[in-house]
Amino acid sequence: MGYKLIALDVDGTIRSNEHPLSERTRRAIRSVREAGARVTIATGRSYRSGASAAADLDLTAPIVTFQGAHIADPKTGEILWQSPLTDGMTADAISALSCRANRDDLELLGYFEDDVFVMEMSEWARAYGERTGVRVRKVDAEGFTSNPMTRLVVRGEDDDIERLELDLKSRFNGRLYVTRSLPYFCEILHPDGGKEKALQWLCGHLGIREERTVAFGNGYNDLEMLRWAGMSVAVDGAVPEAVEAADFVAPSMEEDGVARTLEDLLDRGLIG
Repeated sequence: MGYKLIALDVDGTIRSNEHPLSERTRRAIRSVREAGARVTIATGRSYRSGASAAADLDLTAPIVTFQGAHIADPKTGEILWQSPLTDGMTADAISALSCRANRDDLELLGYFEDDVFVMEMSEWARAYGERTGVRVRKVDAEGFTSNPMTRLVVRGEDDDIERLELDLKSRFNGRLYVTRSLPYFCEILHPDGGKEKALQWLCGHLGIREERTVAFGNGYNDLEMLRWAGMSVAVDGAVPEAVEAADFVAPSMEEDGVARTLEDLLDRGLIG
């Protein structure tokens, strides 16, 4: 049996700000595609940022962005599937956050198309826009609920965000998809969101059986994807929960763990 779809988390798995994408990783992914498998990214990044990462790898398969709430063609931008929050879901989330925002010094970001909405333009929010190349707009609560947000992100101290994630999961009990992408980011999406659900849809779209998938990840937001994939790989240095969810652990990003794993699978004739 050959694996037909390779799904890659980006940040912390194949690259970081300190360690750009390596040439070895590029070669390995090119070899995987030449062997007949499809390669995609499954990332919490926005579509624009995800498309840039896909272009860096010369990927042509649809990509999963916004934590699994959006699937689109990386070349044309055509949206193939998406699951934004409803107005009611956004309102419920804001209501749940309102009693904690001041106490825990939380910041709320709403992602709508290529823009990021905030209720307060903090120095961090302004710097975030400059660093990521997105337009950050200050709006009131109605600005959030009158637009179909792809996702909401809450920023705060690591301990506060960990508690918030647990509280929101308990409060909404599956009515919203809640996860942590970074220790200081809690993400809120439509319950149909999540990397594993997007990849499940993509498998159907591409005619690939789920057991013929390989997923690589390192973070809290990769857990369900790792549990779902036919073969799951956490890179060394991943959060303990990701290591526990994965079938095995590859060397770290700095040691080209993804490339080494793909090379091994290719040598064993298990791709394509």
